[in-house]
Amino acid sequence: MNSNYDTDVPVIGAGPSGLTLAASLVQRGIATTVVDRQTAGANTSRAAVVNARSLEVLEGLDVARRLVKEGVEAPRFSIRDGARTLIPIDFSSLPTGYPYSLMVPQSTTERVLADRLIELGGSVVRPKTLTAIAQDADGVTATFDDGDVIRARYAVGADGLHSRVREQAGIGFGGGAYDESFILADVRLDGDAPADEVILYWATAGLTVVAPLPGGVYRIVAPVADAPENPSAAYVQEILDSRGPGKGRFVVTEVIWGSRFRIQHRVADTYRAGRLLLSGDAAHVHSPAGGQGMNLGIQDPVALSEALARVLAGGDESLLDEYSAERRPIARGVVTMTDRLTRLAPLPRALRPLRNAVFSVVGRLPAANRALA
Repeated sequence: MNSNYDTDVPVIGAGPSGLTLAASLVQRGIATTVVDRQTAGANTSRAAVVNARSLEVLEGLDVARRLVKEGVEAPRFSIRDGARTLIPIDFSSLPTGYPYSLMVPQSTTERVLADRLIELGGSVVRPKTLTAIAQDADGVTATFDDGDVIRARYAVGADGLHSRVREQAGIGFGGGAYDESFILADVRLDGDAPADEVILYWATAGLTVVAPLPGGVYRIVAPVADAPENPSAAYVQEILDSRGPGKGRFVVTEVIWGSRFRIQHRVADTYRAGRLLLSGDAAHVHSPAGGQGMNLGIQDPVALSEALARVLAGGDESLLDEYSAERRPIARGVVTMTDRLTRLAPLPRALRPLRNAVFSVVGRLPAANRALA
């Protein structure tokens, strides 16, 4: 590393995207500093699914096997209207060593990634908040709330929806917000909820996700007009009775953790502005339908670490433009897909039979089912 720099790349944000990027860079021998404004890692479950492709790219960090040990394998996903299954999707035939959705709380994913980063010789500095970041022809200068200044060759914003790096880089974040708020709750259920399948229920009132987590816990996600800040067992029960498989089929016995949040659907205009780059939620946010958010946030930095390593070794900076050109269309596709899943749920009652008939036929065609998987 050039002695004029404190580090090669500061990564702002220690969520899954920032931790994956830092571990990937440190493993490649690149001096990397992770800075996070939180006093500790995520202590709630939040995102809860790691898909096959994410596990494949995490193999190179020796993280995939560790996550699999901690999670629940769900080889099936289905879209249902009440008790009727419209689209049963089977991942077991996919050409991967991970033919399932791995259900694991985000807090666990972050812990495993942070442990691996430390094993590789990296670290996370916290709490420390970025207040300003500027770039010139030779590098980046990042200033923090405690007065510290870091001089680096490039900087990456993995600092989420309200990214300070994206803002200071002047990168637009086009899109909008859903009118509804969402509830998210981890609960214990009595009834016949499957322990190896993720279910997306479509109902007039909106979609609802029921997904298994380790320890016999289930994740419930649903958009509602005015969600309570801390959903009670009775509130979650009402959601399941009105949108799930039928009243009383699932009985909420305990809410372990719950929250309210609002969802936007946005993609950054570019993932690069000179020496400032974006990854994860700083670059894209969308509906939780389909469980794709954290997976994009894990796959972005693996691609970015390769591009940065080649540039830092003397490669052309156009490699960083290629990173943006490669990853941004994927995010746009996911935003479109998740938006459609979200908006198809609350169709008027008169249109639901047609929707259900079409999806029932499509979902049972082998080629279509494999494509959906």
